[in-house]
Amino acid sequence: MLRLGIDASNLREGGGTTHLVELLEAVEPGEHGIDQIMVWGAQKTLGCLPPKTWLIPQTDHLLDQSLPARIYWQKFKLSKEAQQNCDILFVPGGSYTASFRPYVSMNQNMLPFEKREYLRFGVSWMTLKMALLRFSQTATFRGADGTIYLTEYARAVVQEQVKPWMGEYVTIPHGINPVFRLAPRPALPIDCYSQTSPFRLLYVSTIFPYKHQWSVTKAVHELRQKGFWVELDLVGSAYLPSLHRFQKVVRQIDPDGNFIHYHGVIPYSELHLWYHRADGFIFASSCESFSLTLLEAMASGLPIACSNRGPMPEILGEAGFYFDPERIESITQALDCMIRDSVSRENHARLAYTRAQIYSWERCARETLNFIAYIARKEGVF
Repeated sequence: MLRLGIDASNLREGGGTTHLVELLEAVEPGEHGIDQIMVWGAQKTLGCLPPKTWLIPQTDHLLDQSLPARIYWQKFKLSKEAQQNCDILFVPGGSYTASFRPYVSMNQNMLPFEKREYLRFGVSWMTLKMALLRFSQTATFRGADGTIYLTEYARAVVQEQVKPWMGEYVTIPHGINPVFRLAPRPALPIDCYSQTSPFRLLYVSTIFPYKHQWSVTKAVHELRQKGFWVELDLVGSAYLPSLHRFQKVVRQIDPDGNFIHYHGVIPYSELHLWYHRADGFIFASSCESFSLTLLEAMASGLPIACSNRGPMPEILGEAGFYFDPERIESITQALDCMIRDSVSRENHARLAYTRAQIYSWERCARETLNFIAYIARKEGVF
């Protein structure tokens, strides 16, 4: 039987942690010849993992500290731990500096590989961090025995930049928690909405420069000036400089908070309720490896206005009202089309909902462990 180790030292919150939790909840390791999975991570991360008899959580005081401390742990302590406790290592965080082999890496962050996007942060620690991540993740992918991508878009972009490419690779998309699934509702004509019962547009994402929340806000303002009773709800954490920029725009166009509402971080256990209360969804990111929130909106039966960049068309297909996220007039036009035409809105929502059915965490878990077991056999440890 195979012993699998997972280095979760770089997973703190967001999509990476969600992926790990859902993967371990859905997986049946015995079906892949695996009798033990050991996970190294911070106490907060380990506290989110499901209780399983085959799951062994491990922590270290360094893993609850800052990034330099976690890098030190990975570089100088992980190899010894892995040598004693596992046959193959899975590194979903994307950066790996230890010497233990074999290992399977995973690309979950496109920002380090799209320089134009991370330069939006200007002269900042975030820009430096992305440049350093580009270096570390390039080395990680080059040295990996296998690498998992979330979309074909991400695979093509990363492999073009990470040369020479030596290891095996596979594309395995994320799944969707069934709690988000809700069949599309009948679409009402726009004149059915009013000041007291507005069309509620939802945007779930961290406020970052490449997410373009301020442009979405301006587009919604233009729709209000056209006479549409539409309100925007924004959910997610925020990068402080971007939050200040967003708040400045809101103060200019909606100082009384009549139609722009920022709600901050919502617990994951409550997030599906926000999708189910919404009338439409918007996603304006220009840089993603995969968008879990876009998939959540699709599974929630919502009509979606979506950025035409990155992997979004690959995920959403023909079910989106697409726009250029850097042009406010393009965002406005897509939203106008979605909101004004109720028939098209309902058809697009049904297409998105149907498309979302192919995504599941069970499929993701099965294909992930199949690939890891394949690499273990190829490297002679299984």
